[in-house]
Amino acid sequence: MQTIPQRIAEELSVREAQVNAAIGLLDEGATVPFIARYRKEVTGALDDTQMRNLEERLHYLRDMEERRKAILSSIEEQGKLTPQLKQSLLQADTKNRLEDLYLPYKPKRRTKAQIAREAGLEPLADSLLADPTQDPDTLAAAYFNSDAGIEDTKAALDGARQILMERFAEDADLLAKLRQFLTDNALLASRMMDGKEQEGAKFRDYFEHTEALAKVPSHRALAMFRGRNEGILSINLVMDAEEASSPVAASQAHPCEAMVADHWHIEDHGRPADRWLREAVRWTWRVKLLTHLQTDLLGQLRESAEAEAIEVFAHNLKDLLLAAPAGQKATLGLDPGLRTGVKVAVIDATGKVLDHGAIFPNPPQKKLHEAEATLLHMIRKHGVELIAIGNGTASRETDKFVGDMLKANPDLNVRKVMVNEAGASIYSASEFAAREFPDLDVTIRGAISIARRLQDPLAELVKIEPKSIGVGQYQHDVSQVQLARQLDAVVEDCVNAVGVDVNTASVPLLTRVSGLNQSIATNIVSLRDAQGKFADRKALLGVSRFGDKTFEQAAGFLRVSGGDNPLDASAVHPESYGVVEQIAAQRQRDMSSIIGDSSFLKALNPADYISDSVGLPTVRDIISELDKPGRDPRPEFKMAEFQEGVEKISDLRPDMVLEGTVTNVTNFGAFVDIGVHQDGLVHISALADKFVKDPRDVVKAGDIVRVKVMEVDQPRKRIGLTMRLSDKAGEQEQRGNNPRKEQRGGGRNTKPRQEKPAANNAFAAAFANAKQRK
Repeated sequence: MQTIPQRIAEELSVREAQVNAAIGLLDEGATVPFIARYRKEVTGALDDTQMRNLEERLHYLRDMEERRKAILSSIEEQGKLTPQLKQSLLQADTKNRLEDLYLPYKPKRRTKAQIAREAGLEPLADSLLADPTQDPDTLAAAYFNSDAGIEDTKAALDGARQILMERFAEDADLLAKLRQFLTDNALLASRMMDGKEQEGAKFRDYFEHTEALAKVPSHRALAMFRGRNEGILSINLVMDAEEASSPVAASQAHPCEAMVADHWHIEDHGRPADRWLREAVRWTWRVKLLTHLQTDLLGQLRESAEAEAIEVFAHNLKDLLLAAPAGQKATLGLDPGLRTGVKVAVIDATGKVLDHGAIFPNPPQKKLHEAEATLLHMIRKHGVELIAIGNGTASRETDKFVGDMLKANPDLNVRKVMVNEAGASIYSASEFAAREFPDLDVTIRGAISIARRLQDPLAELVKIEPKSIGVGQYQHDVSQVQLARQLDAVVEDCVNAVGVDVNTASVPLLTRVSGLNQSIATNIVSLRDAQGKFADRKALLGVSRFGDKTFEQAAGFLRVSGGDNPLDASAVHPESYGVVEQIAAQRQRDMSSIIGDSSFLKALNPADYISDSVGLPTVRDIISELDKPGRDPRPEFKMAEFQEGVEKISDLRPDMVLEGTVTNVTNFGAFVDIGVHQDGLVHISALADKFVKDPRDVVKAGDIVRVKVMEVDQPRKRIGLTMRLSDKAGEQEQRGNNPRKEQRGGGRNTKPRQEKPAANNAFAAAFANAKQRK
């Protein structure tokens, strides 16, 4: 039996010693960002992705070990733990296998099989199974038991059948074979529930849908599960399309019955007990195994679909959090609206609110002159360089108004940018926003958030619950615990990859720093407000509850710009300052003078500075950091230019080429904001001129792309786009991928392709396969 470290090492293709070292650090309370960045010598340079995978597998495998111990203890207490069973339990490598082995020993309510055993019918069952040449009726006569209610042959044989059914259904090896066979060969069939056609119109693509279980993509699986949860669809596993729709076909022998019979060496040679044994097999499948395995496999499908959906969300969230910041520039934020007006907020380069109000340039008021005068006054008074316009209701109208104003005032050095405002309303109504701006209206807080989001997306988005940011796929249908854990990990990794200025960061941002929590983050801000800026990293030790262990975990990710020590503005950890001091002393240079001196730093030999406490990977990281101290890993800021005159879906025309921003990437394509209040879909088949397996290989959230309009469906608010600009609208061209319109959320799917039904002689084929696998 492999140990947990051995198994993880094999799965990650790393050495066991690396895994043991990483587990030791995690168990001591070290965070993944800290280990990946500052403990490379200890772990053999495991990166943050490997560390996250290691942490996830460690959690799963430790849970499984706890379950294994509980199962072993339970069976041992029953006095039924044989050496062979113990070995099988110790070698079980999945939770499913563990539970299958435990099934015969799992405490359960008194079953029909138990009652039959108590009535003394187990020898009858054993005898007929061992020797089918015996006549069941004749043999059963010897087992009548009035006290136990066994009054006739039928009762005796029914009881014996219940014993065999339970025995057959609880065989772990048989369950494993059946589960694998269904995984490989079964079809997933969804059908509309009677009378639900109108109520469930959004699921009409799945009213008569059948496809191979092994090939169901996560987004379609989750759409069908949602339909079932809403009472619109039924979902079943079948062997061919006819079985899903025809009661007659469903009543025919199932190929899994052949596998049960083969496993227990039951064959029909016309002997007296053969028919009775075949009936036991049939009822085992239909009464015991079918529901159990279907529930099990649908559960696995849902689990894998959820995991994939969460992974998609995590990738999109990471791209959004690491989107290019516009930088520290005075910014005017606009939260567009119609009847209630456009809320306005001006913030300075550090995000401090300078001014706020409301204007009414849009219908029904349409006070254009007053709105223009208000904005011009604010822009000139506060030296505004950027205008951030939320992309919600009335955004294009507001964008046009601002564009016309800037054209009429060419002296203004101001750029307007459309900003994704997803989650801004969540922040503005949050407890944190209320504490930050107790005297401001909720709507003004939204405008502030939009402006700050342009300055620094990461710093602002951390204030919002990750799942409310709006870049997920079926995010409300997945495990909320698993979703929160993975998204929190993404936020933590992004924040620590960028680093945080301890003298400007908010409590939510500081809370995401390695080693910190909300309480310590609050204490940092409180001390900063009371005593002014921190002069260096060491001053953090004066913060309440900020001890040595917290300092070790957090210091490298907290930056002090313009402080007493220039290294405090870099990602060099204070524990390694001695290396920089050694370099400066040996070369007789002032420490601050070597920072940024690329030619000098590139001439250094990292091996010259290795010591017992500092290894080669750390020295290399230090020299790299000195070359570009505090380097921001995020890309340069760019923005999409929406085409004038294209403001609503009715303005779109086929073959129109537009520029837009990728807002969401799913398994089936990418959604692009082209400025018409409805994102268009570039299907995976239209992302490139080559085959695309994963859309994220081509685009990511936040990318600026050029697209061509292929199809516009105004009633259903669907826009089909392509990034292959040579495509022509109306052409049914298929290159590489099979185009299929899919939409996010499960409510906008068009009919998926029907998979080819399995052969009608599925039973014979399955039986042949079962014989071959034996």
